[in-house]
Amino acid sequence: MMELLPLLTVLLLAHAVAILAWTAAARRRRSRCYLLGYVCHKPSDDRKVSTETAGGVIERNKRLGLPEYRFLLRVIVRSGIGEETYCPRNVVEGREDSPTHQDALDEMDALFGDAIAELFARTGFGPRDVDVLVVNVCMFSPAPSLSSRIVRRYGMREDVAAYNLTGMGCSAGLVAVDLARNALRARRTRAVALVVSSESIAPNWYSGTDRSMMLANCLFRCGGAAVLLTNDPALRGRAKMELRRLVRANIAASDDAHACALQREDADGRVGISLSKALPKAAVRAFAVNLRALAPSILPVAELARFAVPLIYRRLRPRTLHGKKAEAPKINFKTGVEHFCLHPGGTAVIEAVKQSLGLDDGDVEPARMTLHRWGNTSASSLWYVLSYMEAKGRLRRGDRVLMLTFGSGFKCNSAVWEVTGDMADKGAWADCVDRYPPERMANPYMDKFGWINDVEGDTLVL
Repeated sequence: MMELLPLLTVLLLAHAVAILAWTAAARRRRSRCYLLGYVCHKPSDDRKVSTETAGGVIERNKRLGLPEYRFLLRVIVRSGIGEETYCPRNVVEGREDSPTHQDALDEMDALFGDAIAELFARTGFGPRDVDVLVVNVCMFSPAPSLSSRIVRRYGMREDVAAYNLTGMGCSAGLVAVDLARNALRARRTRAVALVVSSESIAPNWYSGTDRSMMLANCLFRCGGAAVLLTNDPALRGRAKMELRRLVRANIAASDDAHACALQREDADGRVGISLSKALPKAAVRAFAVNLRALAPSILPVAELARFAVPLIYRRLRPRTLHGKKAEAPKINFKTGVEHFCLHPGGTAVIEAVKQSLGLDDGDVEPARMTLHRWGNTSASSLWYVLSYMEAKGRLRRGDRVLMLTFGSGFKCNSAVWEVTGDMADKGAWADCVDRYPPERMANPYMDKFGWINDVEGDTLVL
């Protein structure tokens, strides 16, 4: 009997180790996150914002004077936005100054009825297959919630875990992905998650004269995306991409950063989004915080060493023999990723990221073309940028894609995806991708309204 005791002990220990190994492996499998598919919403053509449409909206606002006209013309000419973006129907109908609750619901229903239904049709999954639902719309939070509206519309199961995010700004698309991934990871069984990202423009059009709040009207447009994720390794063969890394940085503890993109009232009590001059500084700071956490996990050791050695030398010897500061080293992110899916928040945002990461025009082309064709659609913008890359046939198996977003708070979120499947769908770009990039990016606003700058004084009689 005593001779069997050591053997029994070894067997028990081996059994315990096997269980721990199996549990760890199962947990690791559940922590995987695969992109099964995504669909970007394309609103109806009668909602396009042409030069004439934009001019009509501005002309209807009797609060604006010649100084405001000149300011808006200067902003829209530099915006990088073309003439095929979309606005809500109440703006088309001339009711931007008096939106209704139903206007906001109609804007959301157009997305829900189009993108989600198409996503189910493309992927072969149905509403009853969804275990987790995450909806993010920053500026509209009705009761019942928008997630409940989707559950009801599509007849989803009673045990679907539904989440509704608001107030998270343009960076909420990756926040929603992170929440969906964690919800999938927490489940005991393999599951499927539906993520819906959009923004509500209909009730949030600013009709005042505060210049920091007028900027949003020039940049933000209607759009949205529906995304299907899973943690089931058995579905990897059907997936387009696998999520490799997701990093979130939030510097809201800083007063300046917290207030640089803020919903507030103007001096006349009109509500809008104020974009302050402190925003670029906050974006740079949040960007740096995010990259410090992201870079070590995606860049090869050789590139990290190439960056670290000169940096250490520079700190030890801040000046060269000639008394000049040593040049700061730069990380080459192209050694870790092949494609850059940048948030098209505006030409200045795209250019700042381009300079910071040492990118070229080809790297930022998808973001610039998305801004031109769709405008800034807030949290869903990243999916339009990704769709452009896919429509152009640039994504190959094994390629890595860096998604980078900025949003109020102030936040900078990033994600690295690896292409695992065929990506040849033209999606929302199907009818126009062959025209991009266009020979001429300049919009015709200056040609049609440039005469405003020739009017003397600050009074204009129309």
